[in-house]
Formats: sequence, structure tokens, C-alpha cells
Amino acid sequence: MEPNKQTVETKFKDLKKILHKMEKVLVAFSGGVDSTMLLKTARDVLGDNVMAVTAISASTPSHERRDAPILAAGMGVKHLCVETHELNMPEFVENSAEKCYLCKKYRFGLLIEMARAKGFPWVADGGNSDDHQDYRPGLKAVAELGVRSPLSEAGLAKNEIRLLSEKLGLSTWNKPAYACLATRIPYGNPITVEKLKQIDDGETFIHTLGITGQVRVRHYGDTARIEADPQGIEQLALNPLRDRVVAQFKKIGFHFITLDLGGYTMGSLNKDLNLTDKN
Repeated sequence: MEPNKQTVETKFKDLKKILHKMEKVLVAFSGGVDSTMLLKTARDVLGDNVMAVTAISASTPSHERRDAPILAAGMGVKHLCVETHELNMPEFVENSAEKCYLCKKYRFGLLIEMARAKGFPWVADGGNSDDHQDYRPGLKAVAELGVRSPLSEAGLAKNEIRLLSEKLGLSTWNKPAYACLATRIPYGNPITVEKLKQIDDGETFIHTLGITGQVRVRHYGDTARIEADPQGIEQLALNPLRDRVVAQFKKIGFHFITLDLGGYTMGSLNKDLNLTDKN
């Protein structure tokens, strides 16, 4: 469903009002669709009173490490990277359904300390109104810490953010949605640096093949379950791409390589959870 342009413009005005009242903000910046649009708008509204910070760890996709500094520099925003060490937390490594809450509480705690030290009264993330449609325990941590989500506060959904991003001339307007690499590992299976690297290497390789839509490599021990958009499924199921993917994934360390014919589904590993609270 196409967003109503008049409604989107009203929400965009609300976003700018929200940022104007914040006066000075540190943006948690991944270089994705949402945080890029937020950072651009914050820069336009607040000028030099905005800073971008990207948290880097083994769970950070390699493209995020590469893209975030370039995008921030292109907007003329001061950008910093901060190393985080959530894999030193046993409760995170155990990979319970609450791992995102634990990680967000830890990571945003660091950003809040950094913001205070640098004189920024607010920390903001790129959360949008669609995030409440899936199980997102990280939202609880954001709320507890007082981190702001201006896009969500303005009622902006993902498709509306893409529309505004295109209008603003942002190269990220049609960028696929991404998430922390740890979300590719089924709950209860320990998170390790080795698994995260296999996932990152696998997804990076698939994108080098010209697959531009959503791609997820779900890690089931010696088995990789690849999720993709319908067009991606058709491309990956046929040679020469099929044989190339199989050969590369075996080099990465997987013994069995499967293609999920159901396609990419946001939060697919949440389907087996018996949860009524999707926040």
C-alpha cells in the first residue's frame, strides 16, 4: 500500500518539531534506512548540534562498519565508532529470547555515558512505528533508559521513511532492512564469534552475486537456511548461482545449504515463541 503523501509530509513536519525541541542529540547510527533518514533530518534541523555514533562488535555486519562512516561524512556530521563487548556477557551468549533487551541495555548505556560526557542531553535511535509489530524486547530497554525514537514518535512507518529518504536524495532509500547478526541464530543456541562471522561472510557473498533484496542466513549448526525475496529465491535456485553458493558456503564451514521457499520473513525465528507482548 502506497503511503499518503500529505500524511507523510505532516508526520515529517512533526519529526522536525520533535528534533527542534531536543536541541542537541547523539544519534545511534547504523547506516540503515531509518537511522540515515533520522540523522539527515537532525543535521538539517540542528546543524552542528548532532553527532552520530556507531556501535561496533562481532555482531555488526561488515557493510555497516563500512557504510556508516561514509554516510555520516557525506552529511557533514561528526561520527564516532565505539567498540562494544556484549559477547563477554554470558547471559547474551546464551541467546535467550531476551538477548536483544540485554544488548540494547548495555549498548545504549554506553552511548548515554558518552552523550553526557560530550554535553548531549539526548540519545536517539532509528526506531519506527513498524517495530511494534514484531517481538522486540530491545524496545523495553530503550524505554527504560530514556532513549528517544523520534521517527516512531512522529508516527513514521518504514515505507513512509523510504519515501522521505528518496525525496531527500538519500542513497539508502531503497536499501534492504538489516539487523544484528545475532538475530540469525535460533534461540537457545549459543552465540559465538565464529558463527557470526560465518553468517556475515555468507550474506556478504550472496550480495556480491547481485542479489539486491532481503537476504538472511539463518545458522543451524552445520546447516545454513537462506531466506530471500521471491526474485532472490528464483536466482539462487538456478545455476550458475546455486553451485557458486553451495561451494562458497562449504568453504565458510556449512555442510548443508538450504533455500527457504517460504522466503524472507521479518523475525522468522520469533515464530516459535509463545509471546503475547510484542514490545
